[in-house]
Amino acid sequence: MNLTETLIPVFTYLLPILFFLYTGLDVLLRNTKSSEHRLVSLMISLYFLLFLEEFIRYQLPIAYSGVLAAKWFGSVGILIPGIGIHVLSRFARLDRRMPRYIYPYVFYVPVIVVLINLFSKQRIISTEQFNQVGIWKMPVLDTPYFITITVSLVVSALFLLIIARGKSNASSVERKAIYTVLSRGASLVLIWTALTGYVDFGDILPPYPYIYAGLIWCFTLRLAMIKFDFLNFIDKKYEKLFNLNPAAILLLDQHGRMKEANPSAKQLFQLGKRKNVTFYDLVGESAKDRIHNRQTISDFETTIYTEEKRIDVLMDGDYVWVDNEPHVILIIRDITAQKENQKVITFMAYHDPLTLLPNRRFFYEKLEEAIQEAREHQQQLALIIVDLDLFKETNDTYGHKVGDEILKHAAHLINESVAQQGVAARFGGDEFVFFLNEIPSVEFARNRLKHLQQQFIDEVFMHEGLAIPIGMSLGVSFFPSDGDDVDTLLISADKAMYEVKRKGRTTGRTFL
Repeated sequence: MNLTETLIPVFTYLLPILFFLYTGLDVLLRNTKSSEHRLVSLMISLYFLLFLEEFIRYQLPIAYSGVLAAKWFGSVGILIPGIGIHVLSRFARLDRRMPRYIYPYVFYVPVIVVLINLFSKQRIISTEQFNQVGIWKMPVLDTPYFITITVSLVVSALFLLIIARGKSNASSVERKAIYTVLSRGASLVLIWTALTGYVDFGDILPPYPYIYAGLIWCFTLRLAMIKFDFLNFIDKKYEKLFNLNPAAILLLDQHGRMKEANPSAKQLFQLGKRKNVTFYDLVGESAKDRIHNRQTISDFETTIYTEEKRIDVLMDGDYVWVDNEPHVILIIRDITAQKENQKVITFMAYHDPLTLLPNRRFFYEKLEEAIQEAREHQQQLALIIVDLDLFKETNDTYGHKVGDEILKHAAHLINESVAQQGVAARFGGDEFVFFLNEIPSVEFARNRLKHLQQQFIDEVFMHEGLAIPIGMSLGVSFFPSDGDDVDTLLISADKAMYEVKRKGRTTGRTFL
């Protein structure tokens, strides 16, 4: 045997065998839990066995070719179409339309033929005759051979039909691209099988040259699987990024089940404490409906409820296919602290920082709204200005800290008096203002203000065991009798309050 005869089987058989071995393991280890990965790996293994048989047959005398081709080569070859159609049916999701008593058993009917072939003394699915042509032990191209080629072409055409059906039903650009890859591969397989199967190339090509279509098809399947699982978290090159990301990352199936969750997500959602919980159990209907309807998820703000707290989050996401099922991948950021800070900032923009009552700006807006509503419903409204008597003297005597506490005490009493019937505000210094809407009569407002004066007398402010009396002067104006707008009502109430002050400050003074 010369060097050429030694190297030829290396290139024609051993290299393809190594390719199938590597490709099969690569596909399987990408996701051992996936049915599609296992099926593709099985198909690649069958091609591996085909080439292994041909390598062994090449080494043995021609007398062994008949039995090897019939029992090994023929049996393996007849199993490949069933596995291939099963793979494509799952890719195209046609399996879901099949009755459970048929699927997946229909794809493995050829196993019965294989068993009959293995235990039969006759060679029913392969030629019995081989001739030595150069270095090759070539099969005789008889009727069984051409039947095998024709069946292979029919199967390839069926592959193309299933792929075309799947592509027409594909719901995403990415998935259509996968079917395009499969379609091109299946077309090349069809062309190669027809060309090398029906045309006799003599000893230019090895025996059964059409089996090299398996290289094209397995390469195509592996390429499609890589694209199909391009966001597979089992892939090691994404593992550190996935685990170290401070944002919560979730992979959800169409039922909201969390298929993958990084450590940040497990901590945020307390997944260690809660078993069998779905993402839809944690979020509101708006987020659930958005995902169900496959709407855009970008800077989508929603609320998540755990057993212990309410969490405001911002979500970004996209829709992917994993394990031949539609999934959504979400990146979720906890913005609870930012929301709380924003609430505080918003609150302080409209409220007095000491008493926490609304400030002048907020009060003006609410008073204008109340006047408009009173005007529309022909109702009365009372506007009251409150000025604390002798506050400067009290502040000088006891200090600013006590003065601040007195202001907060007064604000509390005024706000209680308003209750849900209006809005109270601090205008600055020791001056407060509030309005009462929907008052049935002037007398009603007078009684409410007398009650407020009495509260100031009864609820004495205490400092280090010492009672410090708080006097107050009140001025009131009524809509619409004293004014029809904010400024007029304030001026009228202010005049009434200064009239009270002019007559002299007395705790509990009658002001009208």
